[in-house]
Parts: sequence; structure tokens; C-alpha cells
Amino acid sequence: MFTTIKSYALDGIEGYPVSVEVFTQNGLPTLDIVGLATSAVKESKERMRSAITNSGFDFGAHKTVINLAPADIKKEGSALDLAITIGYLTAVGQVPYGQCGQYVFLGELSLDGGLRRINGVMPLLISAMQAGHKKFIVPFDNAAEAAYVKGAEVYALKNLTEVVNLLIGLVYQPVEPAGFDVEEDVICDVDIADVKGQLLAKRGLEIAVAGSHNILLCGSPGTGKTMLAKCVTGIMPKMTFEEAIEVTKIHSVSGILREEDGMVKHRPFRSPHHTASIYSLTGGGAKAMPGEVSLAHNGVLFLDEMPEYNRKTLEALRQPIEDGTISVARVARAIQYPARFMLIASMNPCPCGYYGSETRQCTCTLRDRMNYVSKISGPLLDRIDIYVTVDNIEYDDFRSRRPAETSAVVRERVERAREIQRKRFSDEGIYTNAQMSNAAIKKYCAIDMESERLLEAVFRSERLSPRAATRILKVSRTIADLAGRKNISQDDVAEAIQYKTVDKKEMIFA
Repeated sequence: MFTTIKSYALDGIEGYPVSVEVFTQNGLPTLDIVGLATSAVKESKERMRSAITNSGFDFGAHKTVINLAPADIKKEGSALDLAITIGYLTAVGQVPYGQCGQYVFLGELSLDGGLRRINGVMPLLISAMQAGHKKFIVPFDNAAEAAYVKGAEVYALKNLTEVVNLLIGLVYQPVEPAGFDVEEDVICDVDIADVKGQLLAKRGLEIAVAGSHNILLCGSPGTGKTMLAKCVTGIMPKMTFEEAIEVTKIHSVSGILREEDGMVKHRPFRSPHHTASIYSLTGGGAKAMPGEVSLAHNGVLFLDEMPEYNRKTLEALRQPIEDGTISVARVARAIQYPARFMLIASMNPCPCGYYGSETRQCTCTLRDRMNYVSKISGPLLDRIDIYVTVDNIEYDDFRSRRPAETSAVVRERVERAREIQRKRFSDEGIYTNAQMSNAAIKKYCAIDMESERLLEAVFRSERLSPRAATRILKVSRTIADLAGRKNISQDDVAEAIQYKTVDKKEMIFA
């Protein structure tokens, strides 16, 4: 007998349809899986054999061929286990085929017939929904994630027996759709009010978060660079449902989505160690999995002590910073992942960390300082919008009990600025000022003649690149948004210029 069961497999963060074709006939008992299946997929026949037997069904003596179509695309993972097993049971007549055609089957089988959680359920369901499928059977442990896929009728079941019972007419309730709670509490490790002094750094950080601009914090050890970076989680704006879906798809495919959550509701904050390889940062491996730049999508990528990273690893950031995507190319295929993140980097002014310090003397030679700073290339530095020097503070400021602005207060201003940007770019397909194209800059970053002359003077004196000049305009737009101004003022441009006009030579010789 011949049957076809519908399933889906992952290609990056998108799903593609897989038809599980099962043909059984009398003959020497064999079971072959064809269709460019990897080892994990081929091993499903052993899981299927044990699951069928332990669920009370008969694994008969048949000559069986299972084809996974399309046969020219490699199938990976264990999500096809359930579809293969149901295909076999219908082909040998133990399960009626009538209801099977209505469902897409996803799930890994354990030897006792239980359904195990799989990665990537959300992107698989979304892709299947776009292709016109409405009904799905998934493992019970994927219920929370599947509940956020709008319009899907999902049955989250615990084992093979429940799946068969559903197909023969027993009533099971579909997963209750989940609502996206935009009022979710903010996770805040460090409140910005706990950072003493550093008013300029706090202001720069607020502007960076409001427009999703890249920022570099430079200062001696112990001045608060890392603490400032950790404050970002408390002032980041809440994600929209569309942004949360994008992030959840990436985290689900990577296998880091928490089972009980089902949805990533807070903006990611990724902080890879400086020993991270280029592949862990950009993505790759045998399965071309997402890297840190993609896991930080719609959130923050924090590089602490940036010059300590391998130079080639840092250079790999240039393309995703510019394009907002990363292409992970391998011999057989190339997968594109989203990588629209806000970069926060910190560094010391020199290897010993005390060049320019008023409290300790620097022990580095000029060559030491030049070699240290040169690890950050000019093209990468050019892609950073805001540069802030984090200085030591006085003892009185350190021990001061004067109340400072809390993260909640700063976050309100950031939210207002982001809301202005969401309305402005509602028809542009972008969310923040940092994502503006050249056409959008011309449309939304008009400046008066005084500001134009100021920008021209700085452009010529500092020998800025066109990229640096456009980033000044983007930051100016964000500063105006924070102030609630429709038009960019000269003061906005002047403030943006002071954050951008830094050169690596100034770090060394200042």
C-alpha cells in the first residue's frame, strides 16, 4: 500500500514542505529510508520500530520503502519521526488514512512511544501556515511556543497513542492561543541610577538605545564601562509582536528557547567572551546554525574589551552591522539569518588601561598603544555612531546620596522616541533611525543652513567619510526625537558631532 504524510523541515529559520511517502509490499522484511536523509533521519526507523511496538501496535514483516520528497534536499534532525511512523502505520492498515491528510505532523519519537520536544516549531508552523496548512500535531512540550502562531489549530500530544486516537476520532482540545503581553516586566540587572556620575556616558547610552545606534565606551579599568552596558537591559524599549516573532524564530532554531516561555519577550543581550571564534560569532558549523550576531537580533551585542577579540573576528562584524543580515555559506548551501543588533563595545585606552588617567601612570610605550588600538580597524570604527570617554569620578560623586534618574525614567523617554520612529517608518519596513537608508535620510534628516555649514566644516576639518557624516545625521535625528522636536536643530547636530568625531590617533596621542 502507498500513503503520503505531510511534514516540514528547517532551512535556516524557514520551513519547507516534506512529503513522507511510504510504500509497503509483501517480500523480504526490510525498511529503507531514501531522499537524502542524514544519519539522524535514517536512525528514525529504529525509533519507529520500538515506539510502534511499545505503543501496542504491530510492526509487521513487510518490504518497506520510505521516501522523503523533495529527494534532492538534505533532511536533518528528528522532527520527521512522527510523520514517518504515521505513514508506516497507515500504509500497513493499522491506522485509517482518512484524517491524516488534514494534518502536518511534527515531532521526535522516544523508544517508549513518547513525543519529544523539537527545535524550530514556530518557524515550521509559520511557513506551513503561509502555504495554506491549518492543522498541526506537535509534541506536548512545544505547546507554549505553538500557541503564539496566530490562526493555527495545533494539537500538542504526549505520545504516539494519543496521535492515533486523534486520527481515529477521539476528541482532543487544540492548544489555546496565547496573547502577547506587551506589559511584561522588564528584566533589569543594574539600574542606571546605581552608576555614580558619568553623566556624559549615560546621555550617550540613552541616545544610542533610543535610535539603536552603535556605541563605544573607552576608559580606564573600574570606571564603570561594563556596568553601564549592563544598564541597557533596563532602558531598552519593549519589543513589538513582530519583533518578538523574529527573535523567537532564531532562538527556537538554535535550541535556546525556554520551554515554559514559548516566546522571547525581552530584547536579547548577548555578551560573547573575547575568545569566541569567528564561526560562533557569525554562525556556521555542520548545520549552519545562527551565531551571536543573529541571537542578538533586535537586541544588543556587547563586546567587552573589544581589542582583545581576534581582529578577523571583529572584521566579520562589518557586513552584518551595515546590512542587518548575515549569510552563512557552506559547500552545499547558503543560509541567510537576520542580524539587526545594537553594538555596545568597551575598551581600555591602552594595554595597561591607564593612558590619560589622572590617578595612575601609564606604563605602555607608544608602540604598545598603537598596536593595541590598531586591533580595531578604521572601517569598523567608522560603523560606530557614538564614542564616549568614561573618566574616573571624584570621591564625593562616588559616595554621593543625591538621587539620580532611574532606568524607568530614562526608559520612558526612550519609549517615546521609539514610538515617534515607529510611526515615522510605518511604511518604510524599518523600526529605528539607525536602520535608515540614504533615501530615508534625505526624507527625514533635513537640516537648516547653519547646521549644514557646521557639518561641512567638521566634515572638512576632520576628514570624515560619507558614512560617518550620514551616521551623524542619524544620531541628530534621534537626539531631536528624544527632545520631541519635529525638525533637527543646530544643537542636535553639534551634539551628534561631538559623539562621532574621534580618531584612533586621538586615542593614542590625546
